[in-house]
Amino acid sequence: MVGSSSDRAETTDSPPAATVPTRPDVRGCLDRVYDPELDRSIVELEYIDEIEIDAGEVTVEFTLPTAWCSPAFAWMMATDARDEIHSLPATESVTIRLQDHMHGEEITDGVNNRESFESVFPDADDGVSDVRAMLDDKARFARQYDAVQACLDAGLTPEQIVDLRRGDIDVADEGAIVSVRGIHVVVDREPLTDYLEKASASGLVTDQEDRLFLTIDGDPIPVDSFEILHKRTRLAGVNMGGQGAVCDALNQSRRAKLDKD
Repeated sequence: MVGSSSDRAETTDSPPAATVPTRPDVRGCLDRVYDPELDRSIVELEYIDEIEIDAGEVTVEFTLPTAWCSPAFAWMMATDARDEIHSLPATESVTIRLQDHMHGEEITDGVNNRESFESVFPDADDGVSDVRAMLDDKARFARQYDAVQACLDAGLTPEQIVDLRRGDIDVADEGAIVSVRGIHVVVDREPLTDYLEKASASGLVTDQEDRLFLTIDGDPIPVDSFEILHKRTRLAGVNMGGQGAVCDALNQSRRAKLDKD
């Protein structure tokens, strides 16, 4: 029996349109945006003041710990937030507003108008791409400590570690598998994935034959310098953590004052 026209219409309906972004969607995007100096999420750091969603239009307001935080750092966070949110389905427009900053108006207008950092701040000593590359290297170096320590804890020697290549690491759900001369060693997954994320972003560890661990300048590590370099990566992480603690305190103090006012 041939179905009715209404039956046929039901079977040929197109898939439902993508839903509008939700607050959890937007917060998930913002959680992937890092303060480039501290290497921590702006959600974790509590920089986000407000998320407004009107159909496909998303507006985010954020505040940094001080009014004089680096314009380049603020620009990176604002553009990263804009681009992450724009990647969500059914997002029609994204507006990012930097609050209570000495260059808040310039950064807000420039980012939302998709201008370049150099055009908004022509007197800046370095372009934002140069600053980002420098901070990516700093974060890579700091994250390297935990990744190398995980390899040491798994039983790898300094000689084996400095000779590792990107292709020697296979990351799986149950752990990271490190291949050393035909022997497979399971290493704690999280420190290696965190390190690989930043090492890849730096452009230094992308090819299978690239050295896995490097000096701050991106050079191979001489085995006789392994111990001192490992200590330097730990100090880099401690320094970054100290800066983060200061920023946390400044942020809490500033927010308490704003709430009081």
